[in-house]
Amino acid sequence: MIKHFISLEWKAFTRSASFKVNLILKILMAFGALAILLYMLLIGVGAYYIIDEYLKKEPLVFVNQILIFYFLADLSLRYFLQKMPILNIKSFLYLPLKKDKIVGFGINKTIISFFNIVHAFFFIPFSIVMLLNGHDALNVSGWVVAMLALVYCNNFINIFVNNKDVVFYALVAVIVGFAALTYYNIFDITAFTGPIFQAFYDRPYLAILAVGLMVLLYKMAFNYFRKNFYLDAGLAQKVAVGETDNMAYLDRFGSVSTFLKNDIKLIKRNKRSKTTVLMSVLFIFYGLLFFSGAVKAYDGPFWRVFAGIFVSGGFLFSFGQFVPSWDSAYYPLMMSQNIRYKQYLESKWYLMVIATIITTIIASFYLYLGWQAYAAVVVGAIYNIGVNSHIVLWGGAYIKTPIDLSSNKKAFGDKKAFNVKTLLLTIPKIILPVAIYAIGHFASGEVLGFILVAVSGLIGLLFKNKVFGIVERIYKAEKYKTLAAYQQKN
Repeated sequence: MIKHFISLEWKAFTRSASFKVNLILKILMAFGALAILLYMLLIGVGAYYIIDEYLKKEPLVFVNQILIFYFLADLSLRYFLQKMPILNIKSFLYLPLKKDKIVGFGINKTIISFFNIVHAFFFIPFSIVMLLNGHDALNVSGWVVAMLALVYCNNFINIFVNNKDVVFYALVAVIVGFAALTYYNIFDITAFTGPIFQAFYDRPYLAILAVGLMVLLYKMAFNYFRKNFYLDAGLAQKVAVGETDNMAYLDRFGSVSTFLKNDIKLIKRNKRSKTTVLMSVLFIFYGLLFFSGAVKAYDGPFWRVFAGIFVSGGFLFSFGQFVPSWDSAYYPLMMSQNIRYKQYLESKWYLMVIATIITTIIASFYLYLGWQAYAAVVVGAIYNIGVNSHIVLWGGAYIKTPIDLSSNKKAFGDKKAFNVKTLLLTIPKIILPVAIYAIGHFASGEVLGFILVAVSGLIGLLFKNKVFGIVERIYKAEKYKTLAAYQQKN
């Protein structure tokens, strides 16, 4: 049976409409994974000596103190990045297969996940170095077994919280809160958690508790999904109380208001769109790396413009690049209606412009870091509204990625967004404004550089109707390819 499941996985990969892109992405991901594993290996080998020589602390005690943040951060990253294969077993619900086999295969796939293996490249080399430095073999063995068991505990916990936003946000709040309290010497959580992790070394037999917890969580995950492995349970949609909001304030936009209202409702009601809004808020603070001088490599006028584009354009980039994919669930229905493409695109454009203006106002706190910092944000916003808003809509015509609005997965991007056309369109979005600023900067100074970037955005805004005509024709030309792609689930 396992062989049969693996065969189906292979066929799903090779028969996918995006097989070539998948293959290229898999190769690139393999190189990236090897690089990460190599870094973890080097950290695992070198951490002992770095802590001992430079921090002048006992390496194992120090590592045990920070492990609480290590595991909490791991759980947070898993929530966003780790794909849950259990979601792919829905297609087996219609087949006469044993539940235990299907659910077991889905959960067991997570065991060999990269997110679990990567930790072994830190803990095992670190343990070997401890043995070479005179630590007792039995104690070290108990500690490393417990650590790897706790890694898998995170894996099974992630299965439960994978679709629970409240748990994730609470977890992030706990990490930030404890980190801040520890940093300002108000409350040191590591004083309580450090001895717990140290106990696995001092009393190696306690590793049985970590292994037992891992087995318990596996059984809980297995029983939970087996219990809900029914068409009317596993696939049932949640029912919520309906609320009416006419959004009459948007009627001022005329015929475009219908699409605007639909987009705002989409953002308010779906997990993936809410995550996009959260990401755009985080983009606002991206400029702290460039404007505060915290990273010396980013301390320069050209980097300020680069940061200004991203600070003001967080929503524009994260939302705009997936137009029309946000409407993939009902896009075929929309295309069967008497709808003008221009009105549809304008609604997306207005939404991005409104978000960019709001973001720029919120980012006014950068004035505290100097007028140049906020000037970069403002001119970046003008350029985003006049130029980048058109370009992201243009690029969206080539990104034929159906979006699952009920899931956060791939919130940072998607493999089908990887193609030559979209890569070429990143040049005018990011590199061109920096180049325009450089012309003014070297000709007269930073003021002229800012003016040229702003003027470029204003020129793009003046030619909005002309550009929209071009983008509309592209969408019409790609219409049937897009409809066909939305039918492809692999």
